Amino acid sequence: MSNHPLNVARSTLFWRCLFAVVFTSSSLLPNFESEAARVQGTEYCQLSSAAAQEKENLRLSALKGKEDAETRYQNMVEKQAEELHECRTRTWPQIQAIWLRLYPCDIQPGTIDQIMDRIVNRGYNQVYLEVFYDGQVLLPARANPTVWPAVIRTPGAENVDILATAIKKGRQRGLKVYAWMFTVNFGYTYAQRPGREEAIARNGKGQTSLYVVDNGSQVFIDPYNLQAKRDYYQLVQEILRRRPDGLLLDYVRYPRQAGSDSIATKVSDLWLFSPATQEALFKRAQNYKGLDLIRRFLSKGYITGTDITEVDKLYPQEGEPLWQGRIPPAPPNSILPVTDRQPLLQWQLWQLAVAHAMQGILDFVTLASYPAKQQGIPAGVVFFPDGNQTVGQGYDSRLQPWDRFPTTLEWHPMAYGTCGNVSCIVAQVQRVLSMAKPGTQIMPALAGQWGKSVSNRPSLEAQMQALRQFAPQLKGVSHFAYSWQYPESDSDRKFCRVK
Repeated sequence: MSNHPLNVARSTLFWRCLFAVVFTSSSLLPNFESEAARVQGTEYCQLSSAAAQEKENLRLSALKGKEDAETRYQNMVEKQAEELHECRTRTWPQIQAIWLRLYPCDIQPGTIDQIMDRIVNRGYNQVYLEVFYDGQVLLPARANPTVWPAVIRTPGAENVDILATAIKKGRQRGLKVYAWMFTVNFGYTYAQRPGREEAIARNGKGQTSLYVVDNGSQVFIDPYNLQAKRDYYQLVQEILRRRPDGLLLDYVRYPRQAGSDSIATKVSDLWLFSPATQEALFKRAQNYKGLDLIRRFLSKGYITGTDITEVDKLYPQEGEPLWQGRIPPAPPNSILPVTDRQPLLQWQLWQLAVAHAMQGILDFVTLASYPAKQQGIPAGVVFFPDGNQTVGQGYDSRLQPWDRFPTTLEWHPMAYGTCGNVSCIVAQVQRVLSMAKPGTQIMPALAGQWGKSVSNRPSLEAQMQALRQFAPQLKGVSHFAYSWQYPESDSDRKFCRVK
């Protein structure tokens, strides 16, 4: 797991070679009171506490129906939106985003306004709003044609479109509102739907992700499954009907496993044992010898010299076993004894299996982002900087080939390193920068709070100052999450009773 430059270089080279050899893709604000306060308050484009309180008082007065308060409140919101835009154009980072989850309680009058106001107060100009998570979707219960239940299932609120409201309220304040979605993780509710059994990913031990992920709510699907693709495509289309400013795809990977299982070292560790994935793998064979060996390798996890001899006898008219990306050895190596051929063929079959699993993720990202591309809406991918690493002879169990993600997408690496200082966070961002092609928009996601360390991470200010050395290469940063900055408010909103 070392980030030593030599190891990083080797890892980068290995991944690129793996894909090249095996196959390519299959298918702010200032205080209004004085110039001194104005200058002081704009380092992060944050509002002074006095200005923030004045706005909050007006919001509360407007909620009570006090005369003229609504007009004054809206005027202040509009003025601060202009000042936020002006400040961010001259302040690094030009984009400062925050991750936000909404709850059923947030349909109460004034709540979305308060949330968006607080986001502006902290100098943010983008919001990544979670619209699909834990098997629930942020669509109105009565306008939800997807296979997932709505987040808001409160009686009497069936027509409430909190997603459309959040986008509207955000834009009024100069915020761009992105739709942030789980991707390959479809959630527990999906596993309960009739007719979806074959869409759930399985490893060679007969397990689904419900058996290997602690909280029991994560259900990862087979990215090659046609039904899963249709279900997700419809979901994306419904979300985009609300015209968010962008689309962010999260959980673009396989399950993270614990302990020794965190490294995939054998075929049974891979999520290759659902029907669609296997069918797609068998189609990569380019002759009968290749197909037969792939089947034997998948069923046992290895091939023997006897397997090779039997396959040679079954298909005497064929030469070397062939599958997509395999370059057979040239004579005289092609007539080597079986004992010499077996190790190479077994290693190549292992590489094929790993690359096939990863290609499913890449293809699913292409599918999921396509509706946004069609509509001219920016799309991005969220990933772990170390999710694509090789570890000895194995692979990180998440099999997240982010260095192969399209450079037309925004890259949002989660630089969540916890080493007590900024060094590991900087190293994670450096790794992404070193592997990204020129022109890739990279937006590191940072975890933490303003003004203090938390969970063994320095303050957000310290993290951002450390990343500023890469300023020309970084278009912006994001902060995880609103709930970390307002934990009491988040708890109250999560567990309140809707009035």
